[in-house]
Amino acid sequence: MVHLAFVIIARWPISLLCLWRSWLPGSWANEIHFSQLVMADVEIDTMKNYHIAFERINPDTSRYPYCIVWTPIPVLSWLLPFIGHMGICTSSGIIRDFAGPYFVSEDNMAFGRPTKYWMLDVAKVYAGGSNAWDTAVQDASEEYKNRMHNLCCDNCHSHVAMALNLMRYENKTSWNMINLCLLSLVHGKHVSCAGFLKTWLPFLMLLSIILTVALTINLQ
Repeated sequence: MVHLAFVIIARWPISLLCLWRSWLPGSWANEIHFSQLVMADVEIDTMKNYHIAFERINPDTSRYPYCIVWTPIPVLSWLLPFIGHMGICTSSGIIRDFAGPYFVSEDNMAFGRPTKYWMLDVAKVYAGGSNAWDTAVQDASEEYKNRMHNLCCDNCHSHVAMALNLMRYENKTSWNMINLCLLSLVHGKHVSCAGFLKTWLPFLMLLSIILTVALTINLQ
């Protein structure tokens, strides 16, 4: 029923365009190409796919189709909460993450379950479709099984960036650890209230302690 309502609502612009076209004089109507309708259908299909993928997100089973996922790293994320561990999911939601030297984890994310996710749009993959997405994730994972983990230069963010570059997401090959760190901070959504607390509570507690100590010293 939800999908039926979504399709009905999404298709009303096409019906309106057809009605408007029927009111025009014949010569004008013939000049309006049906590519407009085709483009509208493509947009509707994209919206439907995004809607379906979003419904398949399940934090209880750690399934995040077409998502980049993030979880805090103990101590490091307590000090710098925008830095954490990142992975990328397949079309079925299985997490792949560069967890250590010569090791890419599958369905067992290092440092625990994700606390944030950033859902991407599979329609923005250059070749299009879930096969291109999964192939890029698989190829990037196979490549990073042969690499040494380097916290500063070649890490989990780099693994995700390679997958996006291979699939040419948004027709770009300039994804890197820096822009992924910033964009995931902006676009990432917490999986739950517990995820929010796990992400921010240690940092806020540490900040409170530092401020309390600083104020105490200044008041003495």
